[in-house]
Order: sequence, then structure tokens, then C-alpha cells
Amino acid sequence: MNILLNILNWFSQNILQNPAFFVGLLVLIGYALLKKPAHDVFAGFIKATVGYLILNAGAAGLVNTFRPILAALNFKFKIGAAVIDPYFGLTAANTKIAEEFPSFVGTATTALLIGFGFNILLVAFRKLTKIRTLFITGHIMVQQAATVSLMVLLLVPQLRNSWGTLAIGLLCGLYWAVSSNMTVEATQRLTGGGGFAIGHQQQFAIWFVDKVAPFFGKKEENLDNLKLPKFLSIFHDTVVASATLMLVFFGAILLVLGPDVMANKEVITTGTPFDPAKQDFYMYILQTAFTFSVYLFILMQGVRMFVSELTNAFQGISSKLLPGSFPAVDVAASYGFGSPNAVLSGFAFGLVGQLITIVLLIVFKNPILIITGFVPVFFDNAAIAVYADKRGGWKAAFVLSFISGVLQVALGTLCVALLGLASYGGYHGNIDFEIPWLVFGYIFKYLGIIGYALVCFFFLLIPQLQFARAKDKEAYYQGQVQAED
Repeated sequence: MNILLNILNWFSQNILQNPAFFVGLLVLIGYALLKKPAHDVFAGFIKATVGYLILNAGAAGLVNTFRPILAALNFKFKIGAAVIDPYFGLTAANTKIAEEFPSFVGTATTALLIGFGFNILLVAFRKLTKIRTLFITGHIMVQQAATVSLMVLLLVPQLRNSWGTLAIGLLCGLYWAVSSNMTVEATQRLTGGGGFAIGHQQQFAIWFVDKVAPFFGKKEENLDNLKLPKFLSIFHDTVVASATLMLVFFGAILLVLGPDVMANKEVITTGTPFDPAKQDFYMYILQTAFTFSVYLFILMQGVRMFVSELTNAFQGISSKLLPGSFPAVDVAASYGFGSPNAVLSGFAFGLVGQLITIVLLIVFKNPILIITGFVPVFFDNAAIAVYADKRGGWKAAFVLSFISGVLQVALGTLCVALLGLASYGGYHGNIDFEIPWLVFGYIFKYLGIIGYALVCFFFLLIPQLQFARAKDKEAYYQGQVQAED
């Protein structure tokens, strides 16, 4: 018995609590089950593990670059600031869990495995559950598992025990399965029967937009008939878009803080303070802003590196175990089926909505300052514009992406306050984690374990209601768009 306990303790400390090696192990097992050659199994393990370590390096760089600015903001204005972006949110959630719940450091990674396994079961028993989709977007699962883990551990004290990780995993699996299942009809309509669903960060929003967009205008009045400025095309490049956003926001913040505060070593106790003897302040601003883009690029490269292996392992397993199911993939897969102008217009109008709301937060002296992040302002609002334009034309695309931008910032302040993340510098930020998950968070806070059960019941009820509305039950399982949709 002692030998078994020692093995389990070693596995927990060295694998479960070390996400890089746990993800590598998942890939190794997945490729082995697919009967890949031994050298491919080994290579997949290395790529997945190193990719996650690169992600950690990028996340650490973001933290080290942001903390001096956060300290300066707290010193000068006595406010907290948070970037609404899932990569910043991932780092903030993991840091807070490590500091406040150290025994649950490996929870998010274990919950990811449990959640994915539960998603498989829900699809396997789809005649009972009415779930048709398997969420396979690995890097999104990593981000969401961390945020959900923090939310449950912080707001449901009854689950800070050996059952907590299981509960978090089941909750993640329900969200992944149910929310992606909600996008089947909308995506089939957009793609003309493309055979996939969306597994990203805005599934609830896609379902809602698909329902309300027709009230804003006619689908014939779409964005293909509008001409947009050519200069906006530069934002197709992630590096350019993220560096520009970081320069606008952090440049403005650093200008307001001034060189005296940023050079004060009593305030800037972490990172590198500004040294007027070595560098011009404006060059310091430019370097700091671009450094954010550097670490974000490193982080995203690490994500791509391990996710490609993880996704291949997941897809192979799912195709063997669950033939006929819909894979839920990255929302960017939908962009090629919409108007070429939809992505840029969604980005532009969502950004305007965010900027206006940020200005209002400053004017009304909100205690938490929200800083926009590239992923929500681009992916959420671009997706909303693509789906809205398909159903309600350019008016729906403009209005709904603008509203999304407003909500991302306004509700982001509530999310940051609820989870106490102002001092950690980030929150998930995507629209699903600004609306439904904010509501779930308050339910957890005030109802505890009962609230957790109610949220799980709510998730299980949604596909049953979808199925009940379908006139042709077999067509529902095939994802065919029906008249009432």
C-alpha cells in the first residue's frame, strides 16, 4: 500500500501539478492508442511538453512586464487594472490559484482531462443527452479550465476538497459540450452544411446573434455591398494588431503615469523600472508596449505548438469512438464562409465599443480599470459580425459587435471584482465569460453547492429544449437547419 501511495504522490507532484508534462502525457497516450509509430509518439510528447513550457515562458514575461505598470497605477490612482484577454486571464487565474489554493495547482489540467472525457460520454449517449458536438480546441480548453477552476474554488468553498477537481471537470465538460452544441444550426446555416460546430469562447453569443440578427435588417443587405478602408487590412496580422493595441493602451497609461513614477524604485519593486540615464521615456514606452506583443507572440507560439499535437490526438480518438459527431473547432474556421469585410468591421466596431466604455469607466472613476486585449476584441466581435451579417446584414453586424465591445468592458469590471483579480492584472475577457459565466459566478457565490447543482442542471436542460423544438428529430442529429430555426 505504501508503494502505491508513493507512486500516486510522485505522479501528483511531478505530473498532475506540472501541466506541461501532463499535456505531454495526454498526447503520448493518445498517439499510442492511435497506433502511431514509436518515434511519432515520442516526437508528439516532446512538442506538446516543450510547447507548454514556451507558453509558461510567455505568460511569465507578460506578468513581469505588466506588474510594474500595475504597481504604478495602484500607487498613483489607487485603482486596480486588468487586461481582458484569455492569455492574461490564464496567467492571472493560475497565479491566484497557486497563491491562495496551492494544493489545487494541478486542478485545471486534471479538470481538462475529466471534462474532455465527460464530453465524450455526453456525445456517446447522445440519444439521451441530445449532445452532438465534441469540443477539440485544446488551447481554449486550457484557458477555460483555469478560469472555471478559480471560480469554483473561490466561490464554492464546499468543493475545496478531493471532490473539487472532479466537480470542476464535470462543469467544464458540460460547458464545452452544451455550448458548442448550441452553435450547430447557426454554423451549418453559415457554412452551407460545413459539418462542424464552434468550440471557442463565444458559443452563447453566436446562438444569440443567430436568433436576433434578423430583427436588425435584411440578410440581403450584407457587408459585401460596403467598401471599407484598405488600411484596416494591416490588422489581419496578429503581431501588428496586438502591438498596435498595446501601444495605444499602455502608451497612454505610461504617459499619464509619467517618468517620475516609473523610475521610482520604491514603487516598481518587480520588473525593470525606467532609468532616465539610459533611455528616453518615449522609447521606454515604445519598448514596453512592444514587449507585451513579444511575450504574447511567444505565448501563442507555445500554444500552437502543443495544441496541434493535442488536437491531433483528440481528433483521432474521437473519430474512432464517436463516428457521426460534429467536431467543435476554433471560431476562425467560420471566417472563410462570411463576408471578407465582416471580420474587420466586427473588430473595428467592437473596439469602438470598448474604447467608449473604458473612457466612461475613467470619467466615473471606477475602482477597476479595464484594458482591452487582442483576443476578445478581435475574435469575439469578428465572429459576431460574421454570423450577424449572414442573418441580418451590415446593420446587425455593426450594432451587435459594438454592443459586444461595450459589454466586454462593462461586465469585465464586475468579473474582475467578483474574482478579486484586479491585483493579478487579467481576466478571461471573452464574451461568454462576461455574460453567462458572470451569472454563474454570482449563483455560486450566493448559493454555494446548490448553485453549482443548478448550473449543471441548466446546462443539461439546454440540449433537451433544443431537441424538443426540432420538428424533425433525425434532422436534429444530422445538424440540418429546420424551419423554426
